[in-house]
Amino acid sequence: MRKPTIDMKIFAERRKKVAAEIAGGALVVASHPEHIRNHDVHYPYRQDSNLFYLTGWEEPESILIYRPGLNPETVMFVRRRDPERETWDGFRYGPEGCEREFGVDKAYPIDEFKKVAPTLLKEVDKVYYRMYKNPEADHIMQDVLESVKAMQGRTGYGLLPIHDADTLLGEHRLVKSEYELTQLREACEISAQAHLAAMRFTRPGVTERQVQGVLAHQFYMRGSAREGYHSIVASGNSATTLHYNFNDQVCKDGDLLLIDAGAEFNYYTGDITRTYPVNGKFTDEQARVYEGVLKVQKQICDFVKPGIVFKELHDMGTSLLTDLMLELGLLSGRKDDLIQALAQKKYYPHGIGHWLGMDVHDAGLYFKKGEPRPIEANMCFTIEPGLYIPYDDTSAPQKYRGIGIRIEDNLRVTSSGSENMTSSAPKEISDLEKVIGH
Repeated sequence: MRKPTIDMKIFAERRKKVAAEIAGGALVVASHPEHIRNHDVHYPYRQDSNLFYLTGWEEPESILIYRPGLNPETVMFVRRRDPERETWDGFRYGPEGCEREFGVDKAYPIDEFKKVAPTLLKEVDKVYYRMYKNPEADHIMQDVLESVKAMQGRTGYGLLPIHDADTLLGEHRLVKSEYELTQLREACEISAQAHLAAMRFTRPGVTERQVQGVLAHQFYMRGSAREGYHSIVASGNSATTLHYNFNDQVCKDGDLLLIDAGAEFNYYTGDITRTYPVNGKFTDEQARVYEGVLKVQKQICDFVKPGIVFKELHDMGTSLLTDLMLELGLLSGRKDDLIQALAQKKYYPHGIGHWLGMDVHDAGLYFKKGEPRPIEANMCFTIEPGLYIPYDDTSAPQKYRGIGIRIEDNLRVTSSGSENMTSSAPKEISDLEKVIGH
């Protein structure tokens, strides 16, 4: 018999916090669809972050209905026990195990959802549900809502109004609890140590895939369940492609290597990018661009504190990196005119960062009621300026062509500034040169 590894009180407390906001309503959260490659080869499964956030439940084909103040309050629909399927695919808790181990009031087999759910939802006046995440669940939900409408008869009630569950839960997930920070710090530290191991392994002649293997090995050996996202291991000009994912080239003497990789720990993920020379020694040109980007990154990290808005960080990144582009001769003209014309996007096409947590681009609004939201303590996000100069860009000075640099750390906002949760991964030139290949 499997036992959950996390204290169920954590999930009960989270549901309680959500309850006040959905009084009179019901929250319906479906599991991620199960990806099957063919009839007997399965992709590794990862639960929908919102369903895990509220229940700790990891099996596919599952739906939660949460009705604060009603009885039963927490209802799960899950797969039945099936000895034959379990022989092939592994253990299932079944409805009884779900009730016993996960602290839900009532659990039913998933195949009874269409029959039971209308009765449960008939007692509420609104539903919180995220459309378009799981097409199969969407289809079943539409049938259930039609059944609820039919049960109301001629009362004049139409379909129950649906509110977006992602927006609701994203706001709860955005400010991290102490428990969440502990998981996220561990994910960040595993990620940082894996980057350090990759630096030590890197030398001319190794392949990007071998470096990726070092990262993955470190993730798993240090307790991570999976990669937080597909690792980018991009050498030479490939580093100028933002989402390069072939990872199949040989790392050459004289080239830079850009690695964007993070481990997931208890459903929280790190997200670190480091860039360094394959041979362990920056050329003057590489060092000049690298130091420029590093200076920008450190300035923005130092600026982070409660009360500022995320847009200020984006604008600061744009302004400082445009200064750097002018200094390097990548752009010419008046800075404000260049920014207005979005000229800087040629070499810096992304934003300065994103929320971080259970998903690498985590839930939570950047704007509230049309206004940029102020940053609060215990929000977590990345700061990741970059400069990407393709080798075939004839308008750039020859000496800088083919250089792609991004430097990314994971920050938690404190009461007066920020904590860098990924500081164990070296980023100063002198530190990098000491570690690479040793």
